[in-house]
Formats: sequence, structure tokens, C-alpha cells
Amino acid sequence: MTDTYLRVSMLNRDYSKTIETLSQDAQVSRATDNYLEKIRDIKSIDDFLDDYEIYSYAMKAMGLEDMIYAKAYMRKVLEEGISNSDSFANKLTDTRFKEFATVFNFASHGEATTSFEKAQQGVVDKYLEQTLEIREGEENTGVQLALYFQKKASTITSSMELLGDKALAEVARTISGIPSEAAGADIDWLSEAISSKIDIDQLSDPDYVQELVQRFSVLYDLENGTTMASVPNVLISSSSVIGMDEDLLLSLQGLQLGGI
Repeated sequence: MTDTYLRVSMLNRDYSKTIETLSQDAQVSRATDNYLEKIRDIKSIDDFLDDYEIYSYAMKAMGLEDMIYAKAYMRKVLEEGISNSDSFANKLTDTRFKEFATVFNFASHGEATTSFEKAQQGVVDKYLEQTLEIREGEENTGVQLALYFQKKASTITSSMELLGDKALAEVARTISGIPSEAAGADIDWLSEAISSKIDIDQLSDPDYVQELVQRFSVLYDLENGTTMASVPNVLISSSSVIGMDEDLLLSLQGLQLGGI
């Protein structure tokens, strides 16, 4: 198995080509053509939820595949929309639901909702990204998590948002050196611990995000026993590149060289 950061770097170098190739996959192409053909005819929340192919495509595109079964839950998300700060989606810590209600804003736009580009090609673009992440995850979950984090990073405004998304929370805990056993710790403690390692204000900086992705990848591979061809290069680099503490670097060196 290719180590996580090397694989992520390879995908980033040829990302557009990779997405284009994926779009031509027979299964993906059929699902996408079907979505684009039918979505314009969806005029209401009932239409949307009743068409399983369209609904499930949209849910997968928005990273909510694990919630496809929860139609009553998603109906509440859609019916209350996002205009009111007290709406269901706005009160949920997991921002994926607000994003979903923003794209499919039947509460505000009614029948015109699916006529917008964001509900058509915008959803297709997200579907392709999500499909790539899932397929990469079948080989290496770390790659899937890293791709998802770098995609979402610029939209994150607080450590609580990181904790509100299961995948982002795993990345944040790994970067921050918080063991998985502590995932259920006090939420305020977790938030503070993550904020001390991740500068939320810099998440709009692609270079900073790549530093975090690199740190996550190295630590993920160490924890999961993935082959790490790129670790020696990481260790040779200045510790400031990935923001590691000196004791962590020493530990990594020991592990790589068959030491401690």
C-alpha cells in the first residue's frame, strides 16, 4: 500500500485528469447522466425524496451517504431551510446538513430550486469528488480522510466545526496528537486541544493546509502501520514544515530506523 501523503500528492498533481477519467467510468457516467436528466423535473421536497436515484445521488455528493435511510430527518432539514438562524440545519454542529439545505433550498426557492447551477453541475462536481475519496478509501482510509480535509478546510471557521464532522474530527485529533481513546472526552477540552495545534484562521491558506495534510498523513501511517516511503524526507525537513514537536520527530526517527 502506498503511504498516505505520497498518494495524496500524486492525486493532487493530476487531480483534474483523475476527475475527468473518473467521470467516464461506466457506472459513474450512468448515474450522472440520469441525475442531470431528471433533476430539472424535481419541483418539491416530496418529488426529491420520492425519487431514490436522484435523492441518493445528491446525498452521496454532499457527503451524506450514511444518512440516506433517514428521510424524515432530511425532510426536516429541507423544510426548515437556512433562512432562520433557529432552523434545524443551522442548529446542527455538522455543517454538511446546512450545505445540503443551501444547495437544495426548497424552503426559499420552491419549484425553482433545481434550476440553479449549484443543484445541477455543482452537485455532479461534488459527486465526482466524493466518489474519488470513497474509492481511495477502499485502499487507504488515510487518503480518503486527507482528501476530504483539504477539500473542506477553507470552509471551517471553528474547532467545533471540526469536531462536528466525524471525518474532520478524526483528522483534527490525529494532527493534534489526541489518541482515539480520548474522542469522547469533554468537548471544550477537545476544542481547546485542537485549537492549540491547528490555526483555524489559516485554513484558507493552501500551503498551511498542505502542511497539516502532511502531518496528518505521517501520523496516520505510523498509527496504522502503512508503508511510509516518504517519511525519511519528512524527517530530513525542518520540523517547522509540518509543525511537529522535537520529541515527536525523535520518536518518528526511532520508529523508522527500527529503534524504540
